[in-house]
Amino acid sequence: MTQSFRQAMAWLHTWFGLVLGFVLMAAFFFGTLSVFDREIDRWAIPSTRFEPQPMPSYEAILRPAFERMQPSRQAIDAMRPRVDGPMPERFDTVASWSAYTTHRDPVLQLFAGYQIPNARNPDELIWADATIDPRDGTPLPDDRLKVGSGFFYPMHYGLTLDWKHLGIWIVGFSALVMLAALVSGVVMHRKLFRELFTFRPGKGGLRSVLDLHNLTGVVALPFHFFFAFTGLVIFSATYFFPVGHTQLHDLHDLHAEVEARELGLPHQRAGVPGGLANVDAMVAEAQRRWEARGMAGDVGFLVLMHVGDANGYVSVYRAGTDRIALVGQGIHFKAETGELIREDPPSTVVGRVAEFLTGLHLQHFRHWLLRWLYVLGGLLGAVCIATGFVFFVEKRKRQHAREGSQGARVVDALAVTMVTGMVMAALGILVANRLLPEDLPARGDWERYAFWGTWALALVHAGWRSAPVARGLANPAWREQCWSIAALALAAPVLNWITTGDHLLQTVAARYWPVAGFDLALLATAAIAGATALHLGRRATASAAATARHREAAHA
Repeated sequence: MTQSFRQAMAWLHTWFGLVLGFVLMAAFFFGTLSVFDREIDRWAIPSTRFEPQPMPSYEAILRPAFERMQPSRQAIDAMRPRVDGPMPERFDTVASWSAYTTHRDPVLQLFAGYQIPNARNPDELIWADATIDPRDGTPLPDDRLKVGSGFFYPMHYGLTLDWKHLGIWIVGFSALVMLAALVSGVVMHRKLFRELFTFRPGKGGLRSVLDLHNLTGVVALPFHFFFAFTGLVIFSATYFFPVGHTQLHDLHDLHAEVEARELGLPHQRAGVPGGLANVDAMVAEAQRRWEARGMAGDVGFLVLMHVGDANGYVSVYRAGTDRIALVGQGIHFKAETGELIREDPPSTVVGRVAEFLTGLHLQHFRHWLLRWLYVLGGLLGAVCIATGFVFFVEKRKRQHAREGSQGARVVDALAVTMVTGMVMAALGILVANRLLPEDLPARGDWERYAFWGTWALALVHAGWRSAPVARGLANPAWREQCWSIAALALAAPVLNWITTGDHLLQTVAARYWPVAGFDLALLATAAIAGATALHLGRRATASAAATARHREAAHA
């Protein structure tokens, strides 16, 4: 009975891990990159390479920037089918203005929501966003792709598949299955503690691959389990309660109105013009109240609701630099008078647990050592999945060769694409970022095309070069794509130097680590990929020599 149960767990672990490992590989790899998404943004957008700034003065910096904002032509065109009649030339009824920053962001993100005349859904808003230099309010290019926070990060949790949140559902299902795979892996490996200290690279072949798979799985087991679980917690409303915004839409809106009345924060505009007191004074009062409670006073999020209306109010939220839990501890003021409306009370026990789990997953706090441990855990997860692919193919390819099956060849080609090919694609978008002209129209789209094009080429190459696998031999695509990774990873910092002048010696001397650290990481990637390619080359040569000797012995 015990043996059959373990065999069932082995089947579950093998096949669920194989089928959904391709999604999890992307989630782990891009999640690892997302730990330093803001720093990658600095590398990708040279005009934002300056030190992080605090939330600036509303009166001197933010208000003029907000008043300049209007929805883009693309946003207007997308909204047009949901509006009866013509769209206005200018949107004047401001539902909200907001500004957001973190301790790692030198730039400031601005968002503005506007009411739409004759909209079929009166509650629907049209949105505008902008990026400014918080030192003087200078608008920064808004057509640049934020490669870290705007591409790698969404790839981590949604694969950039936005239709009906399809990518979020795929990643969520994969995370759920990953929890089952982790449990089944623990059941399979009864001697878990011994495997924590077992790695025999000298054994070669399947043994060393399996040792590495077990080692990376066991060492980072708490990390893998925790982040799969908290990822599900973060999107629980999407996964488990989607009816709140669909079948129960009217009840959801009614609840929002009742909650707003209880909190004293007006849910809708009064329709009566209202003024705006000094927002900077409100921010100073919020900081004074935080300081009185022994809290840091950095402002991370500033929101003005129902701007220009008698029901307007201003909300000031604390930045999350000094705590793990993701909670803003907002303080709210009446816009017209600056009078305090309320301070957010402490959360319930359940709320505090959810805030802690969410904050620990998203790591908005200031702790560089823990951030690097996140990187280590993410890389261990990626290595665990990659070695699982390799073990699956190596264990079966000779049997498949004897049977004339193409199964191992297909899996190996997909594994190459999802391991080395994905790294090539990530480097491809970085190289394109430095090669494309700065004034190229739709430049961000071309960078995305470079990413997907590089990945597609990796898939074609992996399939084309996988013929030896059908004969029980190694796929040379692994080695060749490692050389491609080394070349691309070396080219990216060189191109950064050529196009911006920010070479490594200069950025290290200036201690500007967002760019210097990323260049160093690229060079380390090139070195590791080159060393791996050399190792695979030596193994291929040794294998070919052994095969030749075997054939000579057979003929003799």
